[in-house]
Amino acid sequence: MNGLETTGKEKLVVEVVAAHNLMPKDGEGSSSPFVEVEFENQRHRTQVKRKDLNPIWNEKLVFHIKDIADLPYRTIEVNVFNERRSSNSRNFLGKVRVSGSSIAKEDEEAPQMYTLDKRSLFSHIRGEITLKLYISTREEVKEVGIDNVMMVSASASASVSSSGFSKKKKMQQQNPSLVVQQQLVQENKPTQQSQNHAKPVEPNPGELKPVVITAGPGPVVPVAPGGVAGGGAGVRGGGVVSMYSNGPNEFSLKETSPHLGGGPLNKDKTSSTYDLVEQMQYLYVRVGKAREISFFSGGEIVAEVKLGNYRGVTKRVSSNHVDWDQVFAFSKDCIQSSMVEIFVKEGNKDDFLGRVWFDLNEVPRRVPPDSQLAPQWYRMEDKKGDKSKGEVMLSIWFGTQADEAFAEAWHSKSANVHFDGLCTIKSKVYLSPKLWYLRVSVIEAQDVVLGEKGSTLVRYPELSAKVQVGNQVSRTRISTASPNRSLSNPFWNEDFLFVVAEPFEDYLLVSVEDRVGRDEVVGRVLLPVTAIERRIDDKQVVSRWFNLDNHIGNSAETKLMARFGSKIHLRVSLDGGYHVLDEATMYSSDVRPTAKQLWKPHIGVLEIGILGATGLVPVKIKEGKGGSTDTYCVAKYGQKWVRTRTVVDSLSPKWNEQYTWEVFDPCTVITIGVFDNCRTDKNIITNAGVRDSRIGKVRIRLSTLESDRVYTHSYPLLMLHTSGVKKMGELHLAVRFSCANMGNMLHMYMLPLLPKMHYVQPLSVNQLESLRYQAMNVVASRLSRAEPPLGREVVEYMLDHDSHMWSMRRSKANFFRLMNVISGVVAMCRWVESMRNWTKPVYSSLFVATFLLLVALPELIIPAMLLYMATMGLWRYRFRPRHPPHMDTRLSHAESVYPDELDEEFDSFPTSRSADVVRMRYDRLRSVAGRIQTVVGDMATQGERFQALLSWRDPRATFLFVIFCLFAAVSFYAVPFRVIVALWGLYALRPPRFRSKLPSRALSFFRRLPTKADSLL
Repeated sequence: MNGLETTGKEKLVVEVVAAHNLMPKDGEGSSSPFVEVEFENQRHRTQVKRKDLNPIWNEKLVFHIKDIADLPYRTIEVNVFNERRSSNSRNFLGKVRVSGSSIAKEDEEAPQMYTLDKRSLFSHIRGEITLKLYISTREEVKEVGIDNVMMVSASASASVSSSGFSKKKKMQQQNPSLVVQQQLVQENKPTQQSQNHAKPVEPNPGELKPVVITAGPGPVVPVAPGGVAGGGAGVRGGGVVSMYSNGPNEFSLKETSPHLGGGPLNKDKTSSTYDLVEQMQYLYVRVGKAREISFFSGGEIVAEVKLGNYRGVTKRVSSNHVDWDQVFAFSKDCIQSSMVEIFVKEGNKDDFLGRVWFDLNEVPRRVPPDSQLAPQWYRMEDKKGDKSKGEVMLSIWFGTQADEAFAEAWHSKSANVHFDGLCTIKSKVYLSPKLWYLRVSVIEAQDVVLGEKGSTLVRYPELSAKVQVGNQVSRTRISTASPNRSLSNPFWNEDFLFVVAEPFEDYLLVSVEDRVGRDEVVGRVLLPVTAIERRIDDKQVVSRWFNLDNHIGNSAETKLMARFGSKIHLRVSLDGGYHVLDEATMYSSDVRPTAKQLWKPHIGVLEIGILGATGLVPVKIKEGKGGSTDTYCVAKYGQKWVRTRTVVDSLSPKWNEQYTWEVFDPCTVITIGVFDNCRTDKNIITNAGVRDSRIGKVRIRLSTLESDRVYTHSYPLLMLHTSGVKKMGELHLAVRFSCANMGNMLHMYMLPLLPKMHYVQPLSVNQLESLRYQAMNVVASRLSRAEPPLGREVVEYMLDHDSHMWSMRRSKANFFRLMNVISGVVAMCRWVESMRNWTKPVYSSLFVATFLLLVALPELIIPAMLLYMATMGLWRYRFRPRHPPHMDTRLSHAESVYPDELDEEFDSFPTSRSADVVRMRYDRLRSVAGRIQTVVGDMATQGERFQALLSWRDPRATFLFVIFCLFAAVSFYAVPFRVIVALWGLYALRPPRFRSKLPSRALSFFRRLPTKADSLL
C-alpha cells in the first residue's frame, strides 16, 4: 500500500464484524463472501472469506466525512457479494442501508445486527450481518492508489477489553430479563427493514459471533445462577426484549430417553398397558358419605381434605343427605406432610364438626388391574381429640395415572382453579359425529302458483329453487323459458351436496321462489333427514314427486292450492360410499367411507404417550404470578379426539397420558396440538369471546414409522406470528405403530387411497373445498356441545381450516419444493452436457461407449434402469431417516419471510387493512402474476410453434417440413433404426472443437415458426 495520507480529523468507522446464514451462490452449497461499503462516493471492501456461509471479518473500514453536520442526512450502503474466481464476477448476497442518524460516538459503539435486504422483489436473499458504526478521531485512513480501495490494517483492530466484559456481566445481573443466548444461529424472528433499530450488544472477548435480538413485548427468558443465561451476552437499552436462541438444533427434532413404564427396574402389571409413559405417583382420597353428625342449624355440609399446604373442598350437600362421592388426587412430588386430614365442616364456618387423619406410611398401594379399594366408615374426632358420634366413609390409597379414578379426580395442582373451571381441566375422549353427504337433485316443478305480487304483474316468472339443510344453503339458477313447457312448470335438473351428521336432527327444506323485487316463496316442502334413503354405491335412487306447501294466504287458500296439486320433482339420497373430508387431504387421518358395511378390518394399532412439554413460553399474565400458561394437548386421528388434562401454572407440564387408536390405512397422519386453557381464570371465563391460545402442533405420518418401534422424541412447537416464527417450547412424545399382519399392510399400498365412489362419481375440487368447510363447521358445533367443550378455535387449528388461503410465503415454499423436485432432471441434463463438453475425456469416452452398447443391445435399456434404481435404493437404505419428520422452518420459508408478507398472511378475508397497504400488495401480486403470465405465454408459444409445422400458417416453413418428412421417411425405411440413433448420438456427443457456437439449423427453423402471439391485443 502506497500513498498513505491522512485527511480531516473525524472519520466514520464501519467495523464489519460477521455475517450469518448467507445464501449459497457458488453452485456447491457455499459462498465466498466479502462486504463492500459505500459512503459519500468512497467505496471500501473487506477480505474474501472462502467457502464460509457464516464468515467473521472483524475488519474496520474508515471513511472521510466532508461535513459532520450533514452526517444524520447521509446513508451508508453495505453490500455483501460472493466472489466467483472462475468468471471473475460476483453474486449479490444482500444489502443494508444504515441511516447516519444511528451512528454512535467513539467508546459508545456496540455491534448491531441487521437483516440483509433484497435488491429486487425476486432476489433470493437470506441472512444477517453484524456491524459497528461510530465516529472516531484516532483512526487513520490508508489509501490504496491502485484501485482506490481504502482499507485499514488489521493492526488497527481493537480487541475487547476484559473490563468491558466485567461491566457487561454486571449489567446482566442488574437486569436479568435482558439476556441474549449467543450462538451462530438462524434468525427466527421477523425480518426487519434496514433502518430498524437493532439493540446494541457487547461482544465476548476473543471471538465475536452474531447475536439474534428482537425488540418488542415478549416473555422473560429465565436466567441461570450468576445472571447469565447460557453464557449469553448482555444487552443495553430500555424496554422489554425477547430473545431466542436459534442454534443449529433450535428447530430440530431431538431424541429423548424417558423412563417409560417406570423404568426397567420398576415394572408392574400396568407396564403392558401404560408402557409409553412415565409413571406418576398419586395419593388418592375418596370422600363418600357421612352419618350421625351432631348438627343443629340444618344448613349445608362440606368435607375438606388437607395435605400440607394443599386443601381440597367437596361440593356442599344438605345435612339431610350427606353424600359427596368425590376423589382427590395429590401428586407425590407435592406432598409436604406425613399425614393427611379429612375435616367435616358446616358450609360457611371455619370450625370443623369432625376429623379423621391418616399416617401416609400406613397408606396401602393399589396396582391395577386390582379392583378399587372398598371405602370404609371411620369414626371422627372432635376438637378435643375425643371420638365423636359422627362417621365418614373414606378410602385412601397410593396409585398411578393408570388408576380409574385419575380422570375424574380433583388434582392438587389445580388448587387455584375456580369451581366453574374445574370441569374444563379434566382429560376426555371425544368422538366426531359420523358425517354423510346428502345429495339433492332438484329436477323440476309442476303447476306452480305465483304469489300475490307475481300474479298481479304481466311478466315471465323468474322461478328458482332454494335448498337448505341447517345453515347450509344452495340455490338453483333461474329457470329459462322453453317452448315445450308452460310458465308454471320450471325445469332445473341441478345437483347439490350437503354435509349432515348422525344423529340426524336437521330437516331438508326445498322452496320455490319467484324473484319479484325480492325473492317471494311460492311453495316449499320439508323433509326430515332421518327419512331419506341411504345408498352405498353409484346406483341412483328413485326420484319422487312431493307436494308443495303454500303459505301465502289464509288456511282456506292453502287448502285450495294444495288440492290444485303444485309439486316438485326431487331425487334425494344419503351417500355412504364417500369419505367426508373434514381435514386437509394431505393431512388426512381417516379415508374410510361413511357406510360401516364398507369398512375393512384394521391393520394395526397406533399408541401415543403424551409425556410432557418443556421450555414453554408464557402466553398470559396472572395476578401475582407473572407469566404463566395452563396447557393441555389435543390429539386427533380418525373420528377419535383425545384431550389431556390441563396442567395449571407450569412452563414444563407433565401429562404422561397414553392413548390408542385402530389404524385402517398406514398412509395417514395423526395431529397433536398444544393449547393454553383460558377457562381456568375466573376473570377471563366471564368474557363470551374467550378463546384458547395456540401453542403449536405436531404432525406424524404413520407410513414413516417402523413397525413395533418406540419413538421417543421432543418435537419443537413452532408458531408463525405476525412478528415471525417463534419456538413456543418442545413437546415430548412416545409413539409406537404396531402392525398385526405385514401382508395386509403391504396390500394397502396397492389399493386406491379414497373409497370407490370418489372415482366412480368424482367431486370437483371446488365442491371438496366447500364440503370440507361445511364438515368442519358441523364437527366444531358438535364438539362444542360436549362437556368440557372442545372450542371451535381448537377444531379449526387441528383441521387446518385456513390452509387454502393465499400466502406469499407458502407460494415461495411450494415453488422451491417444485424446483427441488425437478432439480434431479436438471442435474442429469447438466451431467450429460458436461459429457458433451469433454472436460473429462476419459468419462466422456466411457459415456459414448455405454451409449453405443445400449444402441446395439436396446433390450438392456429398461433392465439397466431398473437395476440402477434397485441398487440406489439398497445403497440408500444405510442412510434412511431414523427419526419421524417434523416442522421444517427452512422448507416453509418461515425464517426469511418479510414482515409485510406475514401481515398479509394473517390478514382477514375480506381484508381489513388500509387502502394504501392493499394497493401496495395488489401491485406486488400483479408483478408476481406478470412473471407467471410471461412464463405461461412462453410455454404456449412453444406449443403453437409445434402446431404451426403443419398448419400452413407459414406456407414456406410447412413446405420445408413436409419435404423433410418425406425424405426422412425414406431414410428411416432404408437405414436401420439403430444406425440412425447411433449416428445421431455420435453427432450430439462430438467434442466441442467440432461444434459451432451458433444454434443448430433445426432449432433456428423452429424458432422462426409463427405463433398466435401476433394476434393478441
